[in-house]
Formats: sequence, C-alpha cells, structure tokens
Amino acid sequence: MAYLESRKNLAGSAGGLAGLVLTFTGVAGPYWPVVVAGLYGAGALIAPPERPAVPDFPDPSAQLDEVRADFDRLRGYLADADLPPAAAGALDGLTELLVALLDPGWSGELLAQDPEGVHVLSRTVRRDLPEAVDSYVRTRWWTRMTPGGESPERHLVRQLGLLRAEAERLAQTLRETEARRQESHTRYLEDRGPAGNGGITA
Repeated sequence: MAYLESRKNLAGSAGGLAGLVLTFTGVAGPYWPVVVAGLYGAGALIAPPERPAVPDFPDPSAQLDEVRADFDRLRGYLADADLPPAAAGALDGLTELLVALLDPGWSGELLAQDPEGVHVLSRTVRRDLPEAVDSYVRTRWWTRMTPGGESPERHLVRQLGLLRAEAERLAQTLRETEARRQESHTRYLEDRGPAGNGGITA
C-alpha cells in the first residue's frame, strides 16, 4: 500500500497512462507493451524520492508543562532534605527564582519562544539541583564516618550559588527580550507619526 501511494508509482502510472494514449492513437504500434512499460519505468526513475516525515517532538510550551510538573515533585524531595542553615537559605533563594521563571503567566510565553531557556530550566530541575542535594547527603554520611577534609556543606552552597547565577542570567535574558519588545513598539508608534491618528489633525 505504501508503494501504491508513493511518488514513484504515481509518476510511473502517469507515464504508463501516456503510453496507453500512444497505443490507442496507433503511435506505439505492435510494441505498445514495451512503450507502456518503458514510460512507466522512466516516470518512476525521475520521480523525486520520498521525504520521511519529521518526528513530532513536543513544542517548548509542552516541555515547560512537563518541567513544572517535575519541579513540583522536586520541591517535595527538597522539603524532606535535612540541610544546614547556610545551604537551606541558598536553596530557598534558588527555588524562589525557579518558581518565578516557571510561572505560566509571566515567563511562560517568553520561554515558549526560547528552547535554550527551557533546556536550562529542565537541566536544573531534573539533573543539577537534585544531584547537588543528593551528593551532599551522601557525602555528609561518609564525612561523619571518617571526619576531616573539606566540608560537604561548602560544596553544596557553592553549587547552589552557581545554579542561581545561571537562573539569574536566564531571567536577565527574558527581561532584555521584554525591553526590546517595548522599545520596538515605541519606535513603531514614533515612526507612524500623525498618520496614527487616522490622518486627523487639529
């Protein structure tokens, strides 16, 4: 069935039909089977190749919805993590920023047009943040068994600070996008001039 609907078969059939026309008009003569088959083959050869269908991947908006759902699950995990005050404070600051970035009303439309921004949030929520907390919890246990060395808390605070800096850069990019949009609208109104009043003058 796939070949019957293919471009090669359709083009070949058109050539074969032309061969039948030549047969009925007497042009092909006694060699009409060869003419019909030859025209069908020629049509099939010159037909453009089939183009495979592009995979239907979810758009950034759908990806954002999935990231929001994963973030809700992550917050439940983070709430159960026993973190020292400095790390807990750094985590609170990061999660507040992530909540704002994932807000569907304010940043959702902008992020829907920024696949890289969606990727940054997805990586933070699904990999970097849970890995940072889990690494701290596991390292802290071994530190209690064998004291000494660098404090796991120090690493965690540093990691949370780096993740927050990355989230702040994303927020800055979104802010600049909105600022450019506002400036563009201002220039549009300025360029429109008196005509923007429908040509009405005082």
